[in-house]
Amino acid sequence: MSPNYNKKDGCSSFGSKPVYILECRECDYRLCFRGMKAILLADTRIELYSTDLPPSDLVGPAGDCYSTGKCQCQIQNIACSSCGNLVGYHVIQPCSDCLSDCNNGHLWMFHTSAIKPHMRLNSKGTDYLLWQDMENDGDKSVIYEEQEEACER
Repeated sequence: MSPNYNKKDGCSSFGSKPVYILECRECDYRLCFRGMKAILLADTRIELYSTDLPPSDLVGPAGDCYSTGKCQCQIQNIACSSCGNLVGYHVIQPCSDCLSDCNNGHLWMFHTSAIKPHMRLNSKGTDYLLWQDMENDGDKSVIYEEQEEACER
């Protein structure tokens, strides 16, 4: 399992952030069950959502790899597997500057304009799930997905 956050220099505050379910804004397709609200390291004015686990069949690559002028990370756009809407990007190879900065270890980024976030409840349904409680609560992403599919049948 990927690290939830980098504990370097006070970065452990990532654990107190809520976990989000992310849906495609265009078709309401569920893209991610482990989202975190974040900021772009290369430009801290830009808010986005990220995840530490690849959303396998929920998103697909869109176009070739590229890097921006802000850093040397190699990234590739990702699109919703249901409707093809461009929803974010995957950091294929993080650069040394971004790795050395305070980061949460997430390599899948979602544009706030392309998704609808919903705070995720804990397994008891009594409170919002926080990143620091993921292991204690158990990551029920697969169970939630199966329950959703069963309800839709």
